[in-house]
Order: sequence, then C-alpha cells, then structure tokens
Amino acid sequence: MSRKQHESESRLERGTRVLSEIDGVAGENVVSSLADIAPDFARYVIEFPFGDIYSRPGLDLRAREVATVAALTALGNAAPQLKVHIEAGLNVGLTREEITEVIMQMAVYAGFPAALNGLFAAKEVFACRDAANEPSGQEHAA
Repeated sequence: MSRKQHESESRLERGTRVLSEIDGVAGENVVSSLADIAPDFARYVIEFPFGDIYSRPGLDLRAREVATVAALTALGNAAPQLKVHIEAGLNVGLTREEITEVIMQMAVYAGFPAALNGLFAAKEVFACRDAANEPSGQEHAA
C-alpha cells in the first residue's frame, strides 16, 4: 500500500490494519473481548495506539515493540498486555533473547520484582509458542 493510500485510510481502518500486522489473532481477541462490555473502548484501542501512534513514521515496529515490552514490564501490573506484546515482538521479528534482555534491563529501572514478573510472562509466552509448534501426537524422546 502506498503512502497516499495510507493517508486516505480512516483511523479505524489504519489501526485495524496495523493491529493485525503486529498482533494477529491475539490483538483481534483483545478487541473482540471488549465488544459486549465496551465497544467504544474497543474502537479507541484500535484508533489511538494503532491508528495514530504505531502507524507513525520514525520508528519501525521492532523498535516500537521493544519500547512497549519495556514499558509494560516496568509497570509491573500489566501481565496480560505484556504477554500480548511479547507475542507481538516475536511477530515483528524480535528474538526471544532480545525480549529477555529488554525485560532484564528493566530490573535496573523498575526493580527486580517487575523484571521477574516480566520474565515469567515471557517464559509462559515462549512455552505456549513451543507447544503450538509441536507436531501433534508425537512425544518428546527422553
């Protein structure tokens, strides 16, 4: 899609496209989970972060996800959102090692409890990804 085509998109259209590119099904699940309780908020989640901020020039999606994983880790109370953005980081090309290092770096600025919580969230995301990629019906050899 050209820059001109992007400019003609509404915030909602642009946000939906960027959300899908970054988060895939996980992002769609977050938005759809709000449909019955706060459909307007679901729209805000698409329009502002993804339609306005993530779609800006200046940082690529990898850099934006590094910043997001760091911020959510530092908050220390956003494990569900952190897991979604760890997935997003993997989706946009971050490695497990890069994600782990970003989270460990937060121990310096947010403290060990926040970093530990972040590492446990990452461990869970990595394990879920590994389980999803295992061939079904086959056991690991001991």
